[in-house]
Amino acid sequence: MKTDEYGQTILDIDDVFAALYSGKTVTELTLDDVNVIEQFNSSVEQNADNLPKIKLYKKPEVSIVEFDKKNQTQWFMPREYENFSMIEFLLDKTTNEEEYQRVVAELELFIQHNMMPLLNYLKYLVDTMRSNNIVWGVGRGSSVASYCLYLLGVHKVDSIKYELDIHEFLK
Repeated sequence: MKTDEYGQTILDIDDVFAALYSGKTVTELTLDDVNVIEQFNSSVEQNADNLPKIKLYKKPEVSIVEFDKKNQTQWFMPREYENFSMIEFLLDKTTNEEEYQRVVAELELFIQHNMMPLLNYLKYLVDTMRSNNIVWGVGRGSSVASYCLYLLGVHKVDSIKYELDIHEFLK
């Protein structure tokens, strides 16, 4: 299995069989080997119409920036989260000047990197997980450097307390 620069997974034939033997419902498989695809799909047509056919991997015909932008506009979230006032919400959660200044600095970076829709989506995701009693980890990787993500509840690491630099998150 490999992943392209767009984050799309490309399987090899061993991955296909592992997916099929796992017992999970498989609806779409993508490979980049035309010969294997033809052989597999022919076998499925002749012997097992309950299996999915394999599709040929196609690299997107847009830049990675355009690809990400398009995918970010296709996120499913209720309209109330799309129109949610994230800046006001985060600033209201601050309790002192240091927190306020950190949130302002981070929000400027989120805006500069066109990541405000991501914050709205994360708010929706956290709210959904909480309302369904889903447990998630305390934090992982560079995301714990963001105080805004801490305030949203994405992770449980207070980046101000541990003096973590937001630039570690946005590298």
